[in-house]
Amino acid sequence: MSALTRPATGPGWRAWLIWGVGVAAYMLAVVNRSSLSAVGIDTAERFGADAATLSMFAVVQLAVYGGMQIPVGLLLDRYGARPIMAIGMVLMAVGQLTLAFSPSVGVAIFARTLLGAGDAAIFPGVLRLIATWFPARRAPLMSQLTGLVGQSGQLLALAPLAAVLHATSWEIVFGGIAALCILFAVLVFALVRNHPPTVAADVSVDTDTGAVQIVRSSMDKGVGIRAAWAHPGTRLAFWSHFATPFAGSAFVLLWGMPFLTAGEGLSRGQAAAVLSTCVIAGMLIGPVMGDLSRRIPHRRSRALVLPAIAAQMTAWIAVIAWNGPAPLWLLYVLALGLAMGGPASMIAFDHARTHNPAHRLSTATGITNVGGFLAALVAIFAIGLTLDLQGAGTPETYRLDAFRLAFLTQIPLWVLGWIFIVVERRKTRVLLGMDPPRERRRGALRRG
Repeated sequence: MSALTRPATGPGWRAWLIWGVGVAAYMLAVVNRSSLSAVGIDTAERFGADAATLSMFAVVQLAVYGGMQIPVGLLLDRYGARPIMAIGMVLMAVGQLTLAFSPSVGVAIFARTLLGAGDAAIFPGVLRLIATWFPARRAPLMSQLTGLVGQSGQLLALAPLAAVLHATSWEIVFGGIAALCILFAVLVFALVRNHPPTVAADVSVDTDTGAVQIVRSSMDKGVGIRAAWAHPGTRLAFWSHFATPFAGSAFVLLWGMPFLTAGEGLSRGQAAAVLSTCVIAGMLIGPVMGDLSRRIPHRRSRALVLPAIAAQMTAWIAVIAWNGPAPLWLLYVLALGLAMGGPASMIAFDHARTHNPAHRLSTATGITNVGGFLAALVAIFAIGLTLDLQGAGTPETYRLDAFRLAFLTQIPLWVLGWIFIVVERRKTRVLLGMDPPRERRRGALRRG
């Protein structure tokens, strides 16, 4: 019996080992991605950076990460996960080592571009390993577990990283992270294999049927972006991902710690606890929201996505409108509100899968992913620029009223996303025959 028709017996210990190495590498990638979140003020002081310049550290990193998604997908198709993930770890190591000894802002920002490029290879690589080593029916659960374990790297990048920095030095902290990246590059190359030894290509196996499917591109080169964008379901996915995660990203990746300490007057420990609550709550909300999305596929925009946007906007307005520094309980409410954004953003990918045929699914997924990165880039830079325009662009000049005005720049993004979600949801339902066209509805009302 050929390797491509042999019934599967399920993943063995080697599959779990490979996934374990991959998900640990992803957790380290998240540490790299979030490594400036708790040391933003230290970064500004080290490089003499104003708020707009500081925001560029995150903006450039996210822009490179997003821009590399399609090239990484094509490289994964050609070479498999093992070499691409190993190269990604090496790129992150070079980026962190460059940052550790960077003499200027320009070199430091270049270091973050290397970090973004390396980071872009890890999560898609782990998903590729799940597709090739695990049965198709287990893929959703394994992907969810990967996200949960990987995002715990944000917790390591908060209080522990800042504590080590203040106990040692900038060079030791970021040089140490670089060394860990080299270690995992070696582990990935030594232990990870692109596919099981019994098959000659990357395949996905369904243990219920024994069916084997060769894993193809995460970005189908034969399908144009225009065809995917033409479907309102893809546009609904784009705007859902645009409007939901950017506020949490801006808060956790860069501006949360300066706002909570220099603006609200919290200690570093208190601020780290608020940020950690945002991360942990998101990890707990994710499975619940994912199950609800599965149960109410035709109401998830109204029941899950729009309420998540409303919760974030309401929490931020309450904090901004509070007379004086907000009480600690309200800051925790803000953290819980922002925690809804990440899980809600995953519903966007449900839209992309639901409303696109298999041959253009990866194209629609790529378009969807761009929405979240675009909004995060705009939000992070707008906050920094607004601080600068108020003369509050350095740690010495940070003040609460300047932060309040800066965070108000997020509201137009939520409003824009909300409007287009409502519009594209309506168009999608009409296309699917779930709602009558508006003209037909008006005619029916007149006849009635």
